[in-house]
Amino acid sequence: METKKWILSFGVLWTILFSGLSFYWAMGGMFGVRSLGGSIYEMALNPPPSFVKIVWITGFIKLLGALLLMMLLIKWRKSWIQTTLYLITKICGLLLFLYGLFNFITISLGAMDVLNLELERYATFWRLVFWEPYWMVGGILYFFSIKKTN
Repeated sequence: METKKWILSFGVLWTILFSGLSFYWAMGGMFGVRSLGGSIYEMALNPPPSFVKIVWITGFIKLLGALLLMMLLIKWRKSWIQTTLYLITKICGLLLFLYGLFNFITISLGAMDVLNLELERYATFWRLVFWEPYWMVGGILYFFSIKKTN
């Protein structure tokens, strides 16, 4: 396995920024929340304790991605560990990308009135211009942070 250190570094940075935003929101920060729209925005306006806990938990789960990427830098003695990390990283990258892509398609269909989404224009714009592409970029970074060598 060969790590692409510069891609991996951007993946770690991407992950830290992403998790940091969750921590900021969990502490009550509101910058950028309106851009999410829908029920998430509504809940963030007057969050019940369970919602705040979920936002904290998502921040920590996102940080696990940075740990995963950093584990790729270790030269493991057992090849099965490296292979497992390789597969997990590829799968995570694919899932991150597909999540962003499917949301992008769904929100685009909502914007064209093909689907009935309760997402205001402001949130639709930011989801299509920033949030969903952000997910896809993260997926690309994870996916290409390591490659198999023969």
